[in-house]
Amino acid sequence: MSRFPQADFMLSVAAPAQFPADEGSEVAFAGRSNAGKSSAINAIAGRKALARTSKTPGRTQLLNYFDLGERRRIVDLPGYGYAEVNPLERAKWAPLIDALRARASLRGLCLIVDSRRGLRDEDFGLIDWADPGLRTVHVLLAKADKLNQAERAAALAAARQALGQRASVQMFSAHGGLGVREAQDRLLQLWAA
Repeated sequence: MSRFPQADFMLSVAAPAQFPADEGSEVAFAGRSNAGKSSAINAIAGRKALARTSKTPGRTQLLNYFDLGERRRIVDLPGYGYAEVNPLERAKWAPLIDALRARASLRGLCLIVDSRRGLRDEDFGLIDWADPGLRTVHVLLAKADKLNQAERAAALAAARQALGQRASVQMFSAHGGLGVREAQDRLLQLWAA
């Protein structure tokens, strides 16, 4: 049985006026285009098609809210890095994402990073955006099923060293199920923060 049986798509937001009421708890999910963000949301929520997945980078172009019950939400942010998105459309994201950061209900950030690529400057920029002094940041090193055990250990050690005290980190595979339970536990802790 799913830990989040009430998980459901709530709404897509293109402007701050469309945000749901600033109450309850929400955790933003972010990552580079094609890092596995939608797959991670689906695996953690226990729903195969809650968030739309695509092999084409840049499919998520709005802030998508998912209601997981008990006034708890996930906010799926547009991917960054390589994304075939009109620059005018991308320019609209910055004020929207800045408005999200100002919400009292935003409790944390779950950053999805392709474990084969490791953390990059844009990832650290997003950690800074989340302001780890105010919000908890948790990193999922996704697509871990594509690495062998030694490569996973090396990727995890490198991420821990790079992050220091700024964020917690774990290995994760939406398709292999590795780390899903741990990620669910961490999401519950983020909502409660």
